[in-house]
Amino acid sequence: MSDGPRIAVVTFPGTNDDDDAALALELLGAEPVRVWHAETALPGGTAGVVLPGGFSYGDYLRCGAIARFAPVMEPVGTFAASGGPVLGICNGFQILCEAGLLPGVLRQNRQEQFICADVTITVESTSSAFASAWELGQELVIPIKHGEGNWYGDAELVAALEARGQIAFRYAEDVNGAVGRVAGVTNEAGNVLGLMPHPEHAVDSLLGPTGGVAVLEGLLDAARLPVAR
Repeated sequence: MSDGPRIAVVTFPGTNDDDDAALALELLGAEPVRVWHAETALPGGTAGVVLPGGFSYGDYLRCGAIARFAPVMEPVGTFAASGGPVLGICNGFQILCEAGLLPGVLRQNRQEQFICADVTITVESTSSAFASAWELGQELVIPIKHGEGNWYGDAELVAALEARGQIAFRYAEDVNGAVGRVAGVTNEAGNVLGLMPHPEHAVDSLLGPTGGVAVLEGLLDAARLPVAR
């Protein structure tokens, strides 16, 4: 058993990147613990939470719109409110936005097509709990694979997020029509992060880019902080 931080990896019906997330976390020294969507409590000793990518509940209604009502989201919300670090990847980002734990919404890509490609994102803020391994302006190459990754917020919201340092990542180029090329945002407290790129698919140089290491190491560092939960 790892002596690294215990990270709950939540699986919803339709999630398909939970194994990848757990493996990546294990490779980086964490102890991933699998949590089913029907659970009403997080495992004892949970120091961080990951909502992985996939197609929760078949993406019916809207991506993440049904998953936000899953029983597990109540303890996830309580954990986040207590200061615990929560990372939402792709569908996990969509779920966090639908649940009101992150600002904005995710809409259909501008191209109205599913996109799968390695993209470059830039670090826009280092004010969150996840930013221990980041540098402003740092470029990370991480794959995307989504059909509804077009983040949207109105001008007032975007201005507020920029002023508070809540825009964590931007795409180097416009890949899906997202307002301001936003690829990832945090909550105001800085302990909840969502991004559309998949860091769990970018941790092994034998398989491709390794830009995801900085993102996941940021989660693990945040999970090691002595936060009263």
